[in-house]
Amino acid sequence: MNITPSNNTTLIGYRNIFLNFKNFYDKNNLPNKIIFSGNNGIGKSTFVYHLINYIFSKKEDNKYDFDNNLISLNNRSYNLILNNSHPNFFLISAENEKSNINISKIRGMINFTNKSSFNNDCKIILIDSIDCLNINSINALLKIIEEPNNNIFFFLIHHSGTKIFETLKSRCIKFNLCLNNDDKLKVINKISDSDFYNKLNNDYKNNYNSPGDIILLYNFFKNNNINIDIPIEDLLKLIIEKKLFKKDLYLKNNLSFFVELYFNKKILYFKQKEKIYNLYKYFLSRIYECHKYNLDIENILIELNGKLLNE
Repeated sequence: MNITPSNNTTLIGYRNIFLNFKNFYDKNNLPNKIIFSGNNGIGKSTFVYHLINYIFSKKEDNKYDFDNNLISLNNRSYNLILNNSHPNFFLISAENEKSNINISKIRGMINFTNKSSFNNDCKIILIDSIDCLNINSINALLKIIEEPNNNIFFFLIHHSGTKIFETLKSRCIKFNLCLNNDDKLKVINKISDSDFYNKLNNDYKNNYNSPGDIILLYNFFKNNNINIDIPIEDLLKLIIEKKLFKKDLYLKNNLSFFVELYFNKKILYFKQKEKIYNLYKYFLSRIYECHKYNLDIENILIELNGKLLNE
């Protein structure tokens, strides 16, 4: 089973900030409209799911283990959320990372807020992520988020580098999350196979990788039986030969990333750097156009294979 934020029972890092949120809640001072902001893939959603479990499990058996930042597999709320059946929890998310959150999901959430809570406990609404909200969804959300209700918490996930609508930002408290390099490696080694990152080909490593980026890459390699020491040029050949770009959602969303890695490596030893740089811009532009206008990308990859990969 792939590890996701909702089933990740171990929280690595964030010890002090989690303690602060625990104390806020215990003293009835936790803001009920919070934006959790930070780089994509650093564990913001995992952090929020642990906070949610701490809140929901306080009156339950197998409550949250704060000393070790662990969610019990036997906890009732954990399993209800995992099965999308918790009566006091509502999740809003996009179908995939490239799509928008439809306004119908916001309307469903509004219906949820109008119903009585189970056992008179608090309700929690998680929106992951607000980057996927369009203007219509934002406007519908603002109408409900403006109405004060101390028994409903709105936890909103935001990825750094994307704009937050000022109308939404002004109504929420924003907290920035970050993860140091030691904790990044701990997360990667915890979720992936032992020593995966150390054995991973250097073509895929850089200082900007978040644990989420590496875990998605790990799952992609694992699901497609790809050796983790494969060089980037051989990986692209494999992608084209097996036409993985047609059936793998992760690859569809990250193909530009692999092409960019290839050109970054190529430009280091290619003598005609201006030529390779122009090809780099050309292919990324073509791939972008295919995504934007929903065009067939196969011809571009065949062209890439013919011009560069077989040199």
